[in-house]
Amino acid sequence: MRMIPLVLAASVSFVWADEKGDVERMSRATEVLQEIMQAPDKGVPQPLLDKAECVVVVPGVKKGAFIVGAKFGRGYFTCRKSGVGWSAPGGVRVEGGSVGFQIGGSETDVLMLVMNKRGADRLLSSKFTLGGDASVAAGPVGRSATAETDAYLTAEILTWSRSRGIFAGVSLSGATLRQDLDTNQNLYGKPLTNKQIIQGDVKPPAVAADFIAMLNKYSSRK
Repeated sequence: MRMIPLVLAASVSFVWADEKGDVERMSRATEVLQEIMQAPDKGVPQPLLDKAECVVVVPGVKKGAFIVGAKFGRGYFTCRKSGVGWSAPGGVRVEGGSVGFQIGGSETDVLMLVMNKRGADRLLSSKFTLGGDASVAAGPVGRSATAETDAYLTAEILTWSRSRGIFAGVSLSGATLRQDLDTNQNLYGKPLTNKQIIQGDVKPPAVAADFIAMLNKYSSRK
């Protein structure tokens, strides 16, 4: 009989820890976005950000998890709201493929811009593969860098990685993105799919306020 309270206590502790992890991860995702956007010569080109339909940020992707083939990155994405402002964020997991560890470091921050509606529709699916289901290209670096090349104009998703302060475009071809229902449960207190969050009238959680404000600051399309 004593086992039941212990099991319940352990379950509650696990849920609380998982929710705390999402708060910390969201804070880190916001920091990553801010640091990239505040780098005038080494950031994402403004024209590409202004054209993007969705933004994905996955902070602290683990190298070790990549080696053993397990899921190795959890982050968030948000999409445009009727062309003005950004939606509440949904959770996303990155699995498999290479995420640019060749630039050094045991952890890598990943940033993706989804450039058109077709790419956004793929992101709202339960799972898809970069370079397979969706065309992907390494993004250019520099706030004023030109974006008028065939690769950037035709790719559904542009990708970058940052490790040890080095920010560079990197191909994530072969990586799989899937919705993170556990994260959505933690953020919203109920089971929601990414499509329900992005396309529905869902209010962003308080922990995501700075993340959304950062994107509105740099590209709201007002």
